[in-house]
Amino acid sequence: MNRKFICKSNFILRKILNKNENLEIIRDFIESILKIEIKEIYLNPYLKSKKKYLPKEENFGIADVRIKTIKNEELNVGIQIIDGYYIGNKMLLYYAQIHANQIEHDNTRNIVDTITINILDFIYFSGNEYHKIIKMEVPTESKEKIELHSLELPKFRLYVNNKEEKWIRYLKEGYYDLQDSDSEKIKKLDNLLNQYWENEKME
Repeated sequence: MNRKFICKSNFILRKILNKNENLEIIRDFIESILKIEIKEIYLNPYLKSKKKYLPKEENFGIADVRIKTIKNEELNVGIQIIDGYYIGNKMLLYYAQIHANQIEHDNTRNIVDTITINILDFIYFSGNEYHKIIKMEVPTESKEKIELHSLELPKFRLYVNNKEEKWIRYLKEGYYDLQDSDSEKIKKLDNLLNQYWENEKME
């Protein structure tokens, strides 16, 4: 994995990205991975308020956002890096946490489907595809759909050079093309990470 992420990766990336001025980076990443176009995106504030209740070693994710696509479909999206043991449990627990957060918002917002993007720096699933999508339908009146994406970085080999693979290559190797207009948001994230580590102090 990109060495700039190492050392409490979820915490560092959440600290950098969970600001309105950096939502464009989250938006670009989600559009690239989910193959959608986003019309609106908002931060959900719950992770900060729950910090003292969550496992310290996980800190539950990088971002929790509400999006509206150009087709006016609303979704909750959570992004996390996973490590250690019990990966299946962690993916499902994270999904449950992000989905349940909607209930705490207010009465005026509909409960919508949730999608999580899980980044793994090791091989967990069988098969050669680095991007695995798990979809399940919940037998309820609302016809709720569960969708989990896993990105297994060690399986990433071929560089077709589309936007998704540019993000995956950056996550895995820290590489991006300085002259590539498609990598603008990756460049911005890289600069923010450089600034973070240059200014980081022992507490």
